[in-house]
Amino acid sequence: MSTMLGQYLRQFGQKLVRRKPQFREEPESSETPPPNTLDLVVIGLDNMLGAGIYILIGGVAKYVAGPAIILFLLVAGLTTLLSGLCYVELAAGVEKPGTVYFISYVTMGQLYAFITGWNLLLYLIIAIACIAQAWSSIFDNLIGNHISEALEGTFSLQMPYFLASFPDFLALGLVLLLTGLLALRVYESTLIYKVFTGLNILVLSFIILSGFIKGDLHNWKLTEQDYTLAAAGSGDAYSLGLLGSGGFVPFAFDGILQGAATCFYAFVGFVGIVNAGRKASNPQWSMPLAVTISLFICFLVCFGVSAALTLVVPYYLIQLESPLPQAFIYVGWNSAKYVVAVGTLSILLYSLLSIMFIMSQLTYAMAEDGLLFRGLAWIPAHTDAHTIIIRTTYARIIVHTVAPTGTPIMAVLVPGTLAAVMALLFDFTDLVDLMSFQSLVAHSLVTFSVLVLRYQPAQNGSKKEKTEEETETKPEVEGGPLESEPEAGTSNILQILWFPPSTIPTRKSGQIVYGCASLVVLLLIILSLILYRWSSQVFSGDPVLTTVAVLLLLLITGVTVIIWRQPQNPSTLPFRVPALPALFLVSTFMNVYLMIQMTTRTWAQFGIWMAIGFAIYFGYGIQHSLGENNDQQPAASTSQT
Repeated sequence: MSTMLGQYLRQFGQKLVRRKPQFREEPESSETPPPNTLDLVVIGLDNMLGAGIYILIGGVAKYVAGPAIILFLLVAGLTTLLSGLCYVELAAGVEKPGTVYFISYVTMGQLYAFITGWNLLLYLIIAIACIAQAWSSIFDNLIGNHISEALEGTFSLQMPYFLASFPDFLALGLVLLLTGLLALRVYESTLIYKVFTGLNILVLSFIILSGFIKGDLHNWKLTEQDYTLAAAGSGDAYSLGLLGSGGFVPFAFDGILQGAATCFYAFVGFVGIVNAGRKASNPQWSMPLAVTISLFICFLVCFGVSAALTLVVPYYLIQLESPLPQAFIYVGWNSAKYVVAVGTLSILLYSLLSIMFIMSQLTYAMAEDGLLFRGLAWIPAHTDAHTIIIRTTYARIIVHTVAPTGTPIMAVLVPGTLAAVMALLFDFTDLVDLMSFQSLVAHSLVTFSVLVLRYQPAQNGSKKEKTEEETETKPEVEGGPLESEPEAGTSNILQILWFPPSTIPTRKSGQIVYGCASLVVLLLIILSLILYRWSSQVFSGDPVLTTVAVLLLLLITGVTVIIWRQPQNPSTLPFRVPALPALFLVSTFMNVYLMIQMTTRTWAQFGIWMAIGFAIYFGYGIQHSLGENNDQQPAASTSQT
């Protein structure tokens, strides 16, 4: 009985860590020259300088950070840079470019890929709902707020407390309209891409220049007297935000951290650089350099826009619904309001269509792999599906099976409808918080993957580096880093931890790193909770809390040293993250501590989404995945060169 149970558990574990082989060939294109570093920087800016700047800065400056918003942008940018460099190495270990979901499936296994894809899917759905609500608010503000006033007067008393104060039917209609257009195969074109990229640059440049021309440095040194005068001159006291302590940092250090956690969406977009950088003539330098330069330029632009906004308007008078256009009314530039509003609406519309396209392709990929319901991968019968690569620009490279002459209708309609319902019912602030939370989760998953894979034995049989265990046996399915294999010598655990017997990774050393990395994450979560709840007591010398914090730091340091002592995979990659155990520690701590800043409601919403995902995976996906229906061969026989 025990033998059967052990065999069942082993088979179940193999299903969870089964990896997807890289057997799909990428068609070569002689028409597109390899991108250089400048091309990659442009790609990154196209992805980063999108909706995030227009929909996040106003609310965070008014309620969370004040003029110190420029400081939280620096924190968010540095944290994103660490994750971006890790993603460069993660993608470099895969022969074919693809989405984060595809790379996770190839490198980390099925369960890890599902968690990554499921979180990315939620992120895209929420991003669509947020952008649609922002578009609705700006349009409504442009016509005098007649729509919101009518809806609020009709529905405000009937809405539950955990939803928005009134349903946003305009956002609902916008998402449903674009979903229908996408189902009818209205895709992006290179011309549209260039037009909207240029428009985006013009609008942002106009906002920054105008803000510094009309700005007043006194708005960074506001006092209680200024707040009292503003309240007396305001017809609606509720339109005022909080003063806090006034000055440049009105909401103290906690406000900066909470703002940094909220605005990660402003720096999302380095995935496009990595996907396109695979074809660069010198990827080992071009990819990390382009990620760094793009994030730096994005920070400068966000810095300029946020500084201009808080210089023009006192932070407590910023209009949440339409912050940038309304700022020009405050300084008497009414005509500029309409220019900025129309430009913003156009850019948000373009961002919506782009994200919806990516969302539908991710849904199709997961459904085709069997991790989501296969009905979502349905394509009209008159079309034939085969493997191709969709390109609108260098920034959009998605590798998986799609229909060249048809559209996966359900992969468009189902998540599109869900995004429309969320745009209709959920509060904008809750959506932004959850979207930023998902960004932090994605960054953490990427960093964890890079650390684990750096210390795993070579998985590709075509590589020269093979461990003794790989040459002795050939597994039936390609397993992930968690798949266990019995080994002798367990009596000398400490010697194995501190003085590994091999100079190249073995399955045992890979399992040690996986376990230690998981333990480090757990310890960092506990430490972050203590610092978040009782930071003043810890730093003031409370005997209990300070002792606990010090012990946690010692444990984290010791486990990190154990990871560092293990042999690394000597395989040559286009790029390797420097100082990896230390970088993993810093990046994970920053991500976890920023996630702790999120509200209880955000954590609850994330937990509900993950519970739904695990119910789908363990109830359907694990039984209908490609690994269950098709015998996957080992990487050595499936990888093509």
